[in-house]
This record gives sequence, C-alpha cells and structure tokens, in this order.
Amino acid sequence: MKEQIEAIQTEALAQISAAADERALDDARVAVLGKKGTLTLVAAGIKDVPKEDKAAVGQLLNAARTAITAALEDKQIALREVADRAALAGIDVTLPARQVHVGSLHPLTLIRDQAIGILRRMGFALADGPEIEDEFHCFDALNTPADHPARNEKDTFYFDSGKLLRTHTSSVQIRTMETQTPPIRIIAPGSAYRRDEIDATHLSVFNQLEGLYIGTDVSLPDLKGTLEYFLHELFGPSTEVRFRPHFFPFTEPSFEIDVKLTVKGQAPKWIEIAGCGMVDPAVFESINKSRKDNAFDPEKVTGFAFGMGLDRLAMIRWGIKDIRLLIENDARFLKQFA
Repeated sequence: MKEQIEAIQTEALAQISAAADERALDDARVAVLGKKGTLTLVAAGIKDVPKEDKAAVGQLLNAARTAITAALEDKQIALREVADRAALAGIDVTLPARQVHVGSLHPLTLIRDQAIGILRRMGFALADGPEIEDEFHCFDALNTPADHPARNEKDTFYFDSGKLLRTHTSSVQIRTMETQTPPIRIIAPGSAYRRDEIDATHLSVFNQLEGLYIGTDVSLPDLKGTLEYFLHELFGPSTEVRFRPHFFPFTEPSFEIDVKLTVKGQAPKWIEIAGCGMVDPAVFESINKSRKDNAFDPEKVTGFAFGMGLDRLAMIRWGIKDIRLLIENDARFLKQFA
C-alpha cells in the first residue's frame, strides 16, 4: 500500500502541474481527493492493513493528502495570476482616468440638518409622529373648529376611514404633550400634505419644521429671541426680521415672520418665512382632557410654538425661484450642491 500511495501522489502532482486552467485543476482534485478519488479509495482500505503497519501507512496518507492539497492551492493562485495578467493585457495605464462624479446631499437635507443643528444647540430635542393622523391630533386638540377651511376635503387628504394625511407637524406637538410633562422643548421636522395646486411656490407635499417650548414663565420675548437668533444663524447676522400680527387658532397672540431678502440687481423685499405664537390656553385644556389630569394647567404653564417650511427656507437660502426643482431630481440642478 505504501508504494501505491507514493504512486498516487506522484501522478497527482504531475496532473496538477500540467493543469492549464481552473477547470482542469478541479478535475485533477476530484480524481484524487473526490469521493471516488484514488487517494480516497486507498484510505478506505486502511482497515485491512496489519495493525503494526497502520501508523506508518496513516502517516504516509496524511503526508500525501497535505502535499496534494498544498499543490492544488499553489496552482490555483498561479492560474488566477495568469488570468489577471491576461485581463489587464492591452490596457494603457497612461490614459487619463475616467471622471469620478461626486454626489451630494439634497438641498432640503442640507437646510434641514443645519436648522436642526441650530435648534439642538439651543436645547431643543427631536420628536417624531405618524404622517397618517386623526382629526383630534391634527385639528381638534389644536383648537381648530369643525368649519375651519383646513378641515375641508378640498384642502386636506382624507381616507375612507376618516383619518387623514397630516396637514402640519403640529400633531407631533400634541402627541408629545400627551406623553410628557412640562418642561418640554422639542422640534418636529417632517412631511405635511395639503391639496394645493402645484406651481412655482406650492406643492401638495412639503417639508415642515415645527417647534414647541412649554414651561413656567415662558414669554413672548423668549419666542422672539429664539426665532431671531435662529434666523440670524441660518441666514447671517445682518438678516432683518420682522413679526406681523396674525391669527392661528392654536396660538394667541399669533405672528407671521418675514425676513428681508436682498437679491443682487433687485430691490430688497420682505418674504414670509414662518408662523408662530404663544400656545392658546384652549390647547392646554384639550391636552388635559386627553391626559385626564391637569399637567398643563393654563394658570401655571405657558409656552410658544412655531412652524416653517423647509422648502421655503431652501428657496430663500439659495435663490431657488421654482419649488418644483426640489422634487424633479434634475442632476443639472442638484449638482450645484455637490
């Protein structure tokens, strides 16, 4: 049997050395080490070897298997190196490399991340909520009466179930107050949906960033100081900001915020950018009723809320004249932000 093992090893090594490709190499492996390979069959017969010779035969079998396996691995490496060289043959390494196109974040992502970063530095935490809402969280809890235009089917996307696509991220403020107690300081970025006609300044789905701060002794100067600082950080310290009295059902008093936009070659003009106000006590009463406690006692806590469109912020920041550019995925437009 010793002579047989040595002969098998010699023949196997010769076949491996002569293999011209990986297929021939695999054939050589199967012929020797496969289930019906010559070395496998010989190894199966070791049970018939006299007891005094089994150790020597076993050592010889192991040595042969090790030598054949090593030869197979070395040959495979050599064959792959040959194939790699053949694949590279004819390539002119002196030719200029192909241009690598560098991607970038979407302008909405850029403005959202910067806005969140500013407000996080001011102590606001991120909050989130569902985009499919019910009327209580989207309207009732926000002191919005049943006959308000926003609740009309012409303005809001309703489902047959009675639920709707949220018209603002204010619903996140309500859900946060239902589960937390003052003090609360949160921001809620996310999508909102309205049945607006799509044009240069309107989309049926847009991106909002809303904020809420509730505690003791929160005042209107806190609101103004917070938003003026935010807008100066976002658009520059020389940005002019003004607050105009307005009406929102969930805040009292309420304001719209404008910034003065200066474009080269044009006269400066005021652009509406956000809405804000002190939280209406009626909202606190709705929350208390929902919570079944008096955690938001209007006599003890006050707060302010604000909301702004991230799409509008991006348009002002980069002078984008048509909001539809933000959703058309035109690479010629988006590569400006790379």
